[in-house]
Amino acid sequence: MKITGKQLRQKWLEFYKSKGHTDIGAVSLIGDGSTGVMFNVAGMQPLMPYLLGKPHPAGKRLCNVQGCMRTVDIDSVGDPSHFTFFEMMGNWSLGDYFKKEKTAWTFELLTDVFGLDKNKLCATVFEGNASAPRDSETADLLIGLGIKPEHIFYLPKEDNWWELEGTVGTPCGPDNEWFYPLDPGKEDPVFPDDYVEIGNDVYMQYKKTETGYEPLGRGNVDTGFGFDRMLLFLNGLTDAYKTDLFTGVLQKLEELSGKKYDDGGEDRRAMRIIADHTRTTVMLIGDKVGALPSNVGAGYILRRIMRRAIRYCRQLGVSSSALIEVAKIYIREVYNEAYPLLPEREDYILGEIAKEAERFEATLASGMKEYEKCVQGIARKNEFLSKQNPAYVPETVIGGKAAFRLYDTYGFPLELTEELAAEQGLTVDKEGFEAAFKEHQEKSRALEKGQAKGGLESHSEQAVKYHTATHLLNAALKTVLSPDCNQKGSNITDERMRFDFNFDRPMTPEEVKAVEDLVNEKIREDIPVVYREMSLEEARKEKFVGVFDSKYGDVVKTYSIGEFSKEMCGGPHVEHTGVLGHFKITKEQSSSAGVRRIKAILE
Repeated sequence: MKITGKQLRQKWLEFYKSKGHTDIGAVSLIGDGSTGVMFNVAGMQPLMPYLLGKPHPAGKRLCNVQGCMRTVDIDSVGDPSHFTFFEMMGNWSLGDYFKKEKTAWTFELLTDVFGLDKNKLCATVFEGNASAPRDSETADLLIGLGIKPEHIFYLPKEDNWWELEGTVGTPCGPDNEWFYPLDPGKEDPVFPDDYVEIGNDVYMQYKKTETGYEPLGRGNVDTGFGFDRMLLFLNGLTDAYKTDLFTGVLQKLEELSGKKYDDGGEDRRAMRIIADHTRTTVMLIGDKVGALPSNVGAGYILRRIMRRAIRYCRQLGVSSSALIEVAKIYIREVYNEAYPLLPEREDYILGEIAKEAERFEATLASGMKEYEKCVQGIARKNEFLSKQNPAYVPETVIGGKAAFRLYDTYGFPLELTEELAAEQGLTVDKEGFEAAFKEHQEKSRALEKGQAKGGLESHSEQAVKYHTATHLLNAALKTVLSPDCNQKGSNITDERMRFDFNFDRPMTPEEVKAVEDLVNEKIREDIPVVYREMSLEEARKEKFVGVFDSKYGDVVKTYSIGEFSKEMCGGPHVEHTGVLGHFKITKEQSSSAGVRRIKAILE
C-alpha cells in the first residue's frame, strides 16, 4: 500500500487507541540522565520507571511515536538506510495484557490495517539459554493466528532478546520479531536473505542486574516498529530517502545545486547527509529541552552534525544557507503537525543554524589559509627546480602528512582537501594520509599507555585536556600578572590540575577572576592547537616559550594556540581548545618562596 508519513502516524495511533491505549506523545530527544545515556535511543527509554513498576498517570495501556537519536554509526549516514534522527512507533502494557493479546493485535495491524499477506509473514522467537527459558508460548500463539509453523524460527539471545546496552536495573526480556519479504512478489523467498524486519514485540519479564537477570515481578509489553523503516517498506521502496519525509528536501537541494539525486554518486550521498543532519539539527534545537551547538555534551554532538552537513554543502556546490532552506521544509511541511513546537520556534531554530554556519565558515577560513600555504609551497618548489633543470617534471601531489595535518588540526576531511586540490590540477597522496593517520593512532595508543611526558599521572582523554589547559593558564598569567611569570611545575590527574609559577605575592580575587575569564575566552574561541617540529634556534626566534630549557635538544616539539600561547612541549594535547569545557580556579596559594600554586578543574 502507498502511504504518507502523516497517514502512517495516524493509522498507528488510531489502531492502538481503539484497543484502549492513551497517546502519551513524544518526550525530549535529550536524556534526563536517569539511564546513563545522552539521547533517547529507543522509544521505551523514557518509560523505564513505569516498566519497573511506577504507576503511569495515563494508565496501563500507552502508545506514541517517539523521536530517537543515535550517532554511533554517523559515518554510515549517506547510504540508503542510516539516519541520526529517527522515530519509533510504540505501544506498551504496564502489567496489563501480555503475549496473547499482543501477538493478536500485531497480527491484526499487519494484515488488516497494512494489508500484508499472513502466508508470507515470518517471525523469530527466543530459543532460550541458562538465564531464561525457550519462548514456545509465543510460537504457539503465532501458529494459532495462522502463521505457518515453518515460518517461525528460534534464535539465540543476540537476535531475540532485548535490553538497553550499558545499563543496570533496567527491564529486559525475550522478543518476537516480525519479518516480511522485501519483494512480496518473489516466489519462495528464503529466510532471512529475502526478508526485512518490520518490528518487534518485547516481553519484559526480567530486570538486568550487575551479575545477570532477575524476574521483574510482572509482565510488560514493549512494542517497537521503526517509523522510517515501515514507511519505506509499505511504499515498496529500497531507498529510505525516497519517502515523503525527504522528497521535498531533495527537490530543494536539486534546485539549489542544479544536480539530480537520481544521478547517484557522491552528489546523492551529500544530499542524504545534508537532509539527515539538518533534520536532526532542527529536532535538537527545537526540542522541548533544547540543545545549542557547543563543545560539551549534547551541544557537542549537535555541532559535529551541523558542521558535517556544512562540509557536504560545499561538496554539493551550495552555500551553508541551504541548511536554512532545508530546515524550513521540515518545520513547515513534514513535522509541523507531529511536533507543533517546531513552527512556534521557527525563527529561533533558523537563527541558531545561521549562527553556527557563520562560526564554522570562520573555522574553515583558517584552514583554507593553511591549505593555501601548502599549495604555494609546492608552487615555489616547482618554480625553483624548473629554473635549475628545464626537464624537471612539476610536482602535482599534496603530501599525505600535509593532508593529515589539515584534517587533524583544522577539521578538513580528506575529501575536502581532494576537492580543493582537483580545482588546481593537483592530487592528494591518500596512502601517505592513511599512513599519517595510522601513525597518529599509534602515538595516541602510546599516550594512553603512559609513554608520554608532561606532568600527567595518566594519559586519559581528560588528563590530556588538563595538560592543554596548563598552556592556556600559563599564557593568561603572563597577560594578567606579568610577562615574567613562568611555569615551575605541574601535576595533572583525571580530576584536576595543579600548576606552579613564579610570582612574589598572592593574587587578588580580581586577578584570579581575570585569569579564569581569559582562559575561558580562549576555550570559547575554539582555537586549533597546532603542532610543529623545528630547530631550537627557530623556536626561540618565533618566540616559543621554553619552560625547562635543559630538557630540549637541537630539534624541539612546539604547540601553538593561535598567537595567544606558544610553547615548546612534549605533549600530549587536544586538537582544538573548544573541547576543554569550562575552566575554574578552585584555589590559589603559596607553594614555596616566590612560587605560587593554582589548583583548577575543567567542568
